[in-house]
Amino acid sequence: MSPITTTEPTTTEYDVETAVLERYKAGAKEVQPTLCCPTEYEGNYIDNLPQEIVEKDYGCGDPTRYVAAGETVVDLGSGAGKNCYIIAQKVGAEGRVIGVDFNDEMLSLARKYQDEMAAKLGYKNTNFVKGKIQDLALNLDLLNSWLTANPVNSIDGIAALETESDRLRQERSLIADNTVDVVISNCVLNLVRPQDKKQLFQEIKRVLKRGGRAVISDIVCDEEPTPEILNDPTLWSGCIAGAFREDEFLEMFEEAGFYGVEILVRQEEPWQVIDGIEFRSLTVRAYKGKEGPCLERNQAVIYKGPWKQVIDDDGHILHRGQRMAVCDKTFNIYTKENSPYREDLLPLEAIEDIPLESADVFDSRRSKVRHPRETKGVNYRANIDNSEESCCAPTTDSCC
Repeated sequence: MSPITTTEPTTTEYDVETAVLERYKAGAKEVQPTLCCPTEYEGNYIDNLPQEIVEKDYGCGDPTRYVAAGETVVDLGSGAGKNCYIIAQKVGAEGRVIGVDFNDEMLSLARKYQDEMAAKLGYKNTNFVKGKIQDLALNLDLLNSWLTANPVNSIDGIAALETESDRLRQERSLIADNTVDVVISNCVLNLVRPQDKKQLFQEIKRVLKRGGRAVISDIVCDEEPTPEILNDPTLWSGCIAGAFREDEFLEMFEEAGFYGVEILVRQEEPWQVIDGIEFRSLTVRAYKGKEGPCLERNQAVIYKGPWKQVIDDDGHILHRGQRMAVCDKTFNIYTKENSPYREDLLPLEAIEDIPLESADVFDSRRSKVRHPRETKGVNYRANIDNSEESCCAPTTDSCC
């Protein structure tokens, strides 16, 4: 039997952005039922939306269910605004929703209903901006205004355009660094040109706050698309040709520096099968914030199981039932309120608090298992009797 090999992506014979833009311009004017796969949304939030938005917004999952009240949320490729207006109801008056899209027709459609939705909800917390999702710093509305006053018709003009683009990114960033709680996207990342996809994941990470998260629903495939698929503009704009290979989709988050990367929903039956390649919807969540110093505060965690051992995104191996020594940064990543690891771990804080400003650097060469006396203190000699509250106390429903 000959080994299975993967095929390197082939350079397309057409402009991907143009193909996608034209298809979605048409989708803003008339309903395109074949654009991405239908999905069910949580609750009755859609009931408050104008029917035109519901019909002309295209997706493959429901990332909106993973946001909370008061959060700032960015929707990449916001289209007609359906996901943004659902999230507007969830985050409430204290929250904020920013829809980013490159398509003027879709932006006009989403903006058309802002006042109507604000009247229904009693507050206005949505903003729809023009930008490329792989370049969330460049405000294209501002750049268009500059181009109107400074038409480009020479090499010098191109240089001036690049200079102005850089200035806008620096001084009037569309979305600033570390300002967003959640970045969502619904069947849009696959539409980005292959050469821009690494930058796309870096941009998602850039705008998120420390501890923020990305929740992305997109189309993935189980094998590399064939050259015939890659060179079909209809399949590009139809969310097929640009699909991520399923395992590489998760690796893209990991390579960008995210942690806690997790599959939330995987479509059981393929949405489409072309040339024997399965295409299906996947919703993934990933967190930002594993950078920073490793300080020793005598903390430990116990992995509860059921696996004998697990390994995290930084290479820490946690053995079931063992007191594993961790630095303060890792301890917080594991145990904070929205941590993806929290339910699987038991936190062990040091009895004597070590202030961060006086903490030593965590020694990664030390034993991975922490002795109880490190956490309790070498001179810990307490005597505590909680027998009256124990499981074996005499009660009518005693467990002993």
